[in-house]
Amino acid sequence: MKIVLSSNPYRDKGLRTALEAGKILERAGAQTVLCLPFQPKKGDRLELPRQVTLSTLEQQLPCADMLICFGGDGTILHAARDAALHEVPVLGVNMGSVGFMAELERGELSRLSGLTGGHYTTQSRMMLDVRVLRGEREISRDLALNDAVISKGSMARVGEMEVLADGVKVSSITGDGVIVATPTGSTAYSMSAGGPIVEPTSECMVVTPVCAHQLSARSLVLGADRVITVRLPRGTRKCLYLSADGGKAIRLTGGDRVEISRSERCTKLVQLSERSFYRIISQKLGGGAP
Repeated sequence: MKIVLSSNPYRDKGLRTALEAGKILERAGAQTVLCLPFQPKKGDRLELPRQVTLSTLEQQLPCADMLICFGGDGTILHAARDAALHEVPVLGVNMGSVGFMAELERGELSRLSGLTGGHYTTQSRMMLDVRVLRGEREISRDLALNDAVISKGSMARVGEMEVLADGVKVSSITGDGVIVATPTGSTAYSMSAGGPIVEPTSECMVVTPVCAHQLSARSLVLGADRVITVRLPRGTRKCLYLSADGGKAIRLTGGDRVEISRSERCTKLVQLSERSFYRIISQKLGGGAP
C-alpha cells in the first residue's frame, strides 16, 4: 500500500508529525513518500528535515493508494482537487484550529496502523465545477470541494449580481457577494454568512448572499443537478472577484458569467470510525460537547 504524506510546513514544524506518522505506517507495512502540499513562499525560512527527500503531489498521486494531509481544512481543500482527479482517498490529520474535515487529531496517530489492514471506510463528497465565461469564451475553470465565492474584495461600494438557476432568474443581490457551497462547504463561509448547515453526504447546492443590502435576501438550497449562474450586469464599472475553495482570485467584469454545477469528480474522505456528524458539529462549532 502506497501512502502519500502531505504536510503543511507552516503548521507542522520540521514536518515532525508527518515523519512520526510515516514511521507508524511503515511499521505496519505501508510504503510512504513525503510531499509538500504547495510551494512555500519565497523568502520564508522553513524548518525542513535535511535527511528526508521531498517529492511532489503531481509525481506521486497517480500511483498512490491514499493521501494523508497534515494541516488545517485549507490544506485538505488544497489537496482535494488533485486527489479527486486521480480518485485517491484523503485522510486529514488536524494541525489547525477547527479541522472540521480532519479525521484525526495530532494525538491519534497510532490509529493510522489500521490502514494497511483495510480497517477504514471512505465517504464520497460532491464537488463543484466552476467556469467563468466572458461572452462565449471560457476564461477559467476550477474544481471546488467547499465553495465558490463571488465577492467585491476590498472595494468600499456594494457589488451587484444576478443569480440564475437553469437559466431562470432566482434573485438579484446587492451587497458584498454570494457563496455557492456544497454540503461539505455549508459549515464553512456559508454558515458564517447565515446559510443552513447541511449533512455532508447530501446532494444539493447552497446559495447564500453575503451582507446583502436588501430585506428579501435569503439563502437557498437547490438540487444538485441545477446549473447555477452568477451574472454581472452589462456595462457595470464595478469589478467582482471569484475564488474557488479560497484559491487565487479571478477578476470579473461587466457581463461575465460564473457557471457552477455538480462535478463528475468527488472527494473520497477516509473514515476510521463511525463518527456522528451531529457530534462533530457540537464539538467543533457548538462549544465543546463531550
